[in-house]
This record gives sequence, C-alpha cells and structure tokens, in this order.
Amino acid sequence: MHMSAELRLAGTLDLGHGSVPLDAAFALLDALARERSVQGTARRLGVSYRSAWGRIAAVEAACGQPVALKTKGHGSVLTPFGEALRAALAETFAATDGVISAARGRLDGRLAVLLAPAPARLRLALSHDTLLSAVARTCPGIDVSVAGSAEALAKLASGAVDGAGFHFGERAPRPGSPFAAVFAEAEIRVVPLFLREQGLMFARGNPLGLGGVADIAARRARFVNRQRGAGTRLWFERLCAEAGVRPEAVPGFDTEEFTHQAVAAIIASGAADVGMGTRAVAARFDLEFLPLGEETYFLATRSGAQHPALEGFVGAVRAQARHEIGYAPAETAPI
Repeated sequence: MHMSAELRLAGTLDLGHGSVPLDAAFALLDALARERSVQGTARRLGVSYRSAWGRIAAVEAACGQPVALKTKGHGSVLTPFGEALRAALAETFAATDGVISAARGRLDGRLAVLLAPAPARLRLALSHDTLLSAVARTCPGIDVSVAGSAEALAKLASGAVDGAGFHFGERAPRPGSPFAAVFAEAEIRVVPLFLREQGLMFARGNPLGLGGVADIAARRARFVNRQRGAGTRLWFERLCAEAGVRPEAVPGFDTEEFTHQAVAAIIASGAADVGMGTRAVAARFDLEFLPLGEETYFLATRSGAQHPALEGFVGAVRAQARHEIGYAPAETAPI
C-alpha cells in the first residue's frame, strides 16, 4: 500500500473588504499575468470564461480595488495593484516551498514506517529447554511452541514452523541413531546450538541409592517419563536397552510429562522418585543429579529460508550457553 502526503500553503486573503482563498487568488493572478486574457486564464485554470470573471470579481471585492484591466484589442492585464499583489504572493509561496517540501519528506518517511507490513515472525517448535525458553523471551519477533523432538521436526517438514529444535542423547548423529535422516536431507540445514548435560534427578541424599538406569527397575523406584517422541525419552529408552532393562519393568514408565520442569516438579513434590532431565533443572528444584552424559541440541531450518531474526537468536543462545550450569558451547556452524 502506497501513501504520500500533499502539503501546500493555505489560508485566506483578507484586505478588509472580504476574503478569498490565498492559493486561489494567487493562481488567478498568476494565470492572468501569463495569459494576458481572461479566456486564456479560464483555460489555464480549467474553468469557464464566466467563472474566471467571477473569480476576478471576488478577488477585487476582497481587495476593494481592481486587479484586472481590459485593454481594447489586447485582452486583459493586471492592474499595477494586481501585479504587485501577484508578486507579493509569489514571493510568499516561493519562500515556503522549501519548508513545505522538507516537511512533506519527513511526513512521507513516517507514513512509510507506519504503513510498512510487519515482518513475518520467526516460528520455532522447540523440544523443551529452559535456556532456550529464557533467550526466546528476550528476542522480539519470535513465536515459540514446545514440542517433542519428533513433533518439532514434523512441524518443520509440514511448513508449520520455520525451525525445529531437537536432540537425541548423542553429540553427533551416527548411522541408525534417531533423526539421522534429517542430517542427510538436502532441503534441511542443521546447526548445533549447545551441549547440555542430562542425568537422573532424585531427592537430596539419594534415599533409594540409585546408581543408574538398572537400579530404577531393580529398586522399584517410581519413574516419571517424557512424552512419546521427546528426545529425552528416546535417550532413556536407549539406556534401558543398553542396561538390559525392559521399559515395562520400570514403574511409571507410562507416566508422561512434557517438560523437564514438570518432571522435576513431580519429583520435588514426592509424587515420583526419579526422572531424567538437565542439570540446570535439577539445580533449580534442589534435586540431586546423577549425570548420564552430554548431548548436542540442534536447530533445523529449511535450506535457503533465512529469517532475519534467526541469526540473532542463535547467537544469543550460544552466548548464554557459556554461562549456564550444565551447558557448554557446541562446535558451531555459521547460520
């Protein structure tokens, strides 16, 4: 949508006998001076011959004296008073042209800003992480939805979001690892955001004496899990397989929560004994933490679809990861 302002000097000419619009009076006197006939003046102004004479009469009535004089065989000219009035008005309009032009430029600029379409917001579906959530709140133009890693990538594939944050319990993909196909897709660009530590969270003092995943089943500890498709759940399932523990042997394996904080809150309340989450969340809820390993948190976007807010967001996340407990910089890649 285009919009521009048209500014002009306006007002009335009043010499004690009446008033006429200032710009109309100048247009009439200037046309008559140039055309030297009422007929020519009418054509220049785009009015009828009779209307032109009517305008001359109105200016003369306002001034109290004639501004035009018929000359036999030579049309009509301005009287000395009319010429002097035209010159005074011309000087006034010329003196204000620069001021009005500058004001119009400033107004056009402000209108352009007001009418400019709002930039599209950066839509991100992120597997839950407290650092990411905190940084996103400080970055304008970003809409974040929390989703499991698999769901976030599905949203990216469908075009519902511009970027997907995901993880799967490893520093780098390997053949057969979850989401390995994502790294091979030409249409998808994947960059590492940070390393983070995950482990088992339980009450201070470790009352059940848990030393690993196998102890959860052996000691019938009440476990609280993450939802299906979450990277943390995929990691826990892999750890169970490595420890020779059947998931159904873990009490509470089907008890699902959607964030690390929700898992920690349930353990802190005493409703569960153990769950898997980040060191940062365990510290926030004053839980004991048994580290199980580090993983890379990745961000996937569509190749060639560079959003102006993306680089700033990634930079802020990587910078914050240097200062948060349980986080570390990952091998970075340009955005």
